Amino acid sequence: MDTKELVCLAARLADDKKAENIKLIDLGGLSSLCDYILIVTATSKPHLEAVEEEISKKLKELGIYKTNRDGADSVQWRVSDYGGFLVHIMTQDAREFYALDKIFSFGKEVDYTLKKPTKKPAKKTAQKAAKKAPAKKTAAKKVTAKKPAVKKTAAKKTTAKKTAAKKTAKKSTSVKKK
Repeated sequence: MDTKELVCLAARLADDKKAENIKLIDLGGLSSLCDYILIVTATSKPHLEAVEEEISKKLKELGIYKTNRDGADSVQWRVSDYGGFLVHIMTQDAREFYALDKIFSFGKEVDYTLKKPTKKPAKKTAQKAAKKAPAKKTAAKKVTAKKPAVKKTAAKKTTAKKTAAKKTAKKSTSVKKK
């Protein structure tokens, strides 16, 4: 999975744990800090812990571990650093006070609910389809070869003219006899 897919997964996991006001921001190389910031609101300390634990547990299953974590004792704000993205889980009061949404407003908000489009299987080529399809028995057509057209040479043209002349001569003589 690439970083975007991972951070979208983290956002969906937070959503599954009923986190509120989920905002995923793509910093797209605009910050040396990370590529994405995920900011979510938790309603209480137990809720904050549950959201953090869910994200951490599921990403560990995929082999993705936190490189750093801050706010372990805080009841208002937890930050988990996954290298390419940061996850900020905050209470509403902390979110309003620190205003991370405004600080990172230069980034582009990402819709985390959309999954990556799946690739459609390529259409079968005629050969592949023919291999898989059973052979159909059809009546064979009898094909006859056409004879090539013969070009008349000059010698043949003159004999053709002589023959035509003889025929007209015979007709004219037969007409006179009557």
